[in-house]
This record gives sequence, C-alpha cells and structure tokens, in this order.
Amino acid sequence: MEWSIEYYFTEQERCPVKEFIDSLSPEGKAKYIFITRLLKEYGLNVKEPYVKQITGHRKIFEIRIKDRSGISRILYFAHTGRKFILLHGFVKKTEKAPQREIIIAEQRMKDYILREG
Repeated sequence: MEWSIEYYFTEQERCPVKEFIDSLSPEGKAKYIFITRLLKEYGLNVKEPYVKQITGHRKIFEIRIKDRSGISRILYFAHTGRKFILLHGFVKKTEKAPQREIIIAEQRMKDYILREG
C-alpha cells in the first residue's frame, strides 16, 4: 500500500508549503517531485541524501533539495494511515536547520493533529 502526501493548511485555508514549492526553481521542483515519489512508494525507508530526520526531534523530517539556486528544505511528519504531512518549507542558509524554522513546523504539526485528529 502506497503512502500519501498531504499539505498542512492554516485555518484561513492558506497552504504555506505549496506556496514555497511554487517558488522553487524548475530544477528544485523536479527534485521535490522525485523525492515525493520515493516517499509515496517506500515510505519511512527513504533515507539520506533525500530525507533526513531533524536532529533532536523524533517526529520531524526534512526533504532535502539542492539545486543551482541554493539549498531548500521541506519539513514534514509521518501521520497515522500511511500519510506524510508537509508542514513548512524554507531556504537553508546555515549548517543546521534554524531553530525558528523547526518551531514553525512543530506548531503546525500540533495544529494539524488538534484539528484533524
């Protein structure tokens, strides 16, 4: 059974991750599509260099996208029912994912679980 990929939506029906993906270069979008296809087929078995667990966080992972325009990350978590929920995207400019970006993803994960169950 395949995994599904869903986007986090705010209460105002905004989809910040989709907006971020739309801002990626064509090369970045192609890498995103490739990695999400791997996730759908192989689920939690996908590892580096495509995805990586955020250090110190049991539930949050990152899709790792590198292209000529830079390094981008999309943070997500695995939810019951074989679903990945994409929470937050950002352009990476430091060695480690900035704590403020992780906090945004954590808040959205909590919000998603509260609203969706």
